[in-house]
Amino acid sequence: MKRTFLIIFTVGLSLNVMAQNQQTSQDSIEIFYDALFRNLQKQYLFKKDVDWRKVKSETHQSLTKYADFQSSLNELENLFVKIGATHCKVRYKENQYSIPFQIAPNLLSEQLKEKFSTKQDFEAKIIDGKYGYILMPEISPSDFSPEYTHTLAQPLYDQIFELKSNNKLDGWIIDLRLNTGGNAEPMLLSLYDFLGDNTVWGSLNVKKRQTTTYSLDKGNYIFHIDKNPFKQSYINPKGELLVKTKVAVITSAITASSGEITALAFKARPKTILIGEATSGYTTGNMNVDLPFESLLILTTSFDSDRNGNYYDKIIPDILVSKQDNFDDLLLDGNIQKAITFISGKE
Repeated sequence: MKRTFLIIFTVGLSLNVMAQNQQTSQDSIEIFYDALFRNLQKQYLFKKDVDWRKVKSETHQSLTKYADFQSSLNELENLFVKIGATHCKVRYKENQYSIPFQIAPNLLSEQLKEKFSTKQDFEAKIIDGKYGYILMPEISPSDFSPEYTHTLAQPLYDQIFELKSNNKLDGWIIDLRLNTGGNAEPMLLSLYDFLGDNTVWGSLNVKKRQTTTYSLDKGNYIFHIDKNPFKQSYINPKGELLVKTKVAVITSAITASSGEITALAFKARPKTILIGEATSGYTTGNMNVDLPFESLLILTTSFDSDRNGNYYDKIIPDILVSKQDNFDDLLLDGNIQKAITFISGKE
């Protein structure tokens, strides 16, 4: 009896493996794209502008050339182009599938292109003994949980705290020129002292009506929908707030997505000026949607707004400065010079 059982079990296991392999090579493509289209047709911000019957037919025809699921994900860029989903993406394992982020090279100075290529980390330091300088690059974690967001934001906040507590500064410069986005939460939490206990930005529906707002309160990052607050993450704040200090925010054509949200958070802040170049125009909001096979769809569902509900295709600085970047010597940087002029009250 034991031997018979083992033979039956072995045959059953073999059939199961064969079935799994067959699904992996054939059915999984259909399963994935059916789920993808369901979510796009239901929640994509510009869903009413798409001829879904045509797009689905063309996509399924193109998918016949792929032999396996992972290679079929290369079709996503073509799909996103057809529906204008410049801000959507799919993550699968270590790979990301989207329309590539591209900026015309003629819009960027050589200094900016060189600095961007180094994948600069967050930086907080003093310029000329009188001005705090914060370089906030992109923060693109794969983990968006409240706990992990806190572990990202708290060390950045602590670096700023050390500068504010150990120096008497005339004002602050927040540099978003290298910030192509990611997760806005750790960015805004780390900048809590400047933003204070306020609504800092919001989301608009397709009719440009505000549906949600995001606020900071005693170090907590809070999401509000239908007047109901939901705590997302937090930092442990220390010392006095800097809501009355002068702040200059610098943007570039590279500043995008969550980088633009960070700029929007300062848009209506008192004693604040925006300097630099118009941002890249990824001013739409995304939500995460789980798809089959542990893949993730980052889906555009809203427009971004400032704290007062205003939408901007691109964020246009108060003072335009073009191609005067100098990261080797910040005191020779045209954007920094304008920021210092504003902070020192000479203009």
